[in-house]
Amino acid sequence: MKIICIGRNYSKHIDELNNKIEKYPIFFLKPDTAIPPKNHPFFLPDFSNDIQHEVEIVIKIKKVGKNIDEQFANRYYDEIGLGIDFTARDIQEELKNKGLPWEKSKSFDGSAAISNQFLHKNDLNLQNLNFHLKKNGKIVQKGNINEMIFNIDQIISFISKYFTLKIGDLIFTGTPSGVSNVKTGDLLEGYIEKIKVLEIKIK
Repeated sequence: MKIICIGRNYSKHIDELNNKIEKYPIFFLKPDTAIPPKNHPFFLPDFSNDIQHEVEIVIKIKKVGKNIDEQFANRYYDEIGLGIDFTARDIQEELKNKGLPWEKSKSFDGSAAISNQFLHKNDLNLQNLNFHLKKNGKIVQKGNINEMIFNIDQIISFISKYFTLKIGDLIFTGTPSGVSNVKTGDLLEGYIEKIKVLEIKIK
């Protein structure tokens, strides 16, 4: 199982980090060790002073595919969940300034929290799907799937040109604006529409 993450897929998030919109999706990988054990807290690593949350819609691939045509991409997933791409922003900025890969800042242990519950796409409106993240009871990030620069089918088609997608692969589809740092004692709760699908404590 692999975790494929899309970067810079919401224009307001691009603006808040002073980045630019790209012609094609930007993606990077996380190892399976990035997924924390079920119902475990997220432990702040000692190598960063600025760990930030990035809430994202997550797609679970249901069958093997390669070079998938965009018009058939919806046949390759049924389940939709939520994830948090924990990012060591201070390290990422340093790597970006040097033109180096992001893995140290994005792919460390526990950096890909995923929802315990995935929802079937047939029960959701994929043209107008809201999601949000609360930190200590206050909404800090909110987005709608229709705000994506590259939609789900485009993402699946593009990724499959480079990687064979396999059953159980997870695709993080990008984060909306509102990213901020987390600290010990914070409680993060993720919602798809009004359904809470994710909860994680920061230690």
